[in-house]
Amino acid sequence: MACTDSEKMEYDIYLVNGENLYKQNCANCHGEKGEGLRNLYPPLRNNEHLKSTEHVICIIKNGASGKLELNGQVYDQAMPANPKLFNLDIAQLVTYLNKEFNETDEKVEVSEVIETLNNCK
Repeated sequence: MACTDSEKMEYDIYLVNGENLYKQNCANCHGEKGEGLRNLYPPLRNNEHLKSTEHVICIIKNGASGKLELNGQVYDQAMPANPKLFNLDIAQLVTYLNKEFNETDEKVEVSEVIETLNNCK
């Protein structure tokens, strides 16, 4: 299905806003380019956990704790919750993460964020 000009523009806006949200909320720990921070915070590049949009949405909003093994490295720093982020912020941020680190053009809709947050475990 081909994108219309307005769909492409909206997608581009999501990417720009998502990148800004990433820089403001994520880059201090996960790195400007998603490389992670030594043995403390996991990289986002080549991170299998980003494959599940629902998982990412829940972690961004609610945080996470406990050990995480990724590419043979164990990370045990808690990720804080982000209750101040609006559903649109999360949709834009995850759309950016998909494009930048997951190599997919999947645009996350606000309705998907709302539905997912209602089902987070």
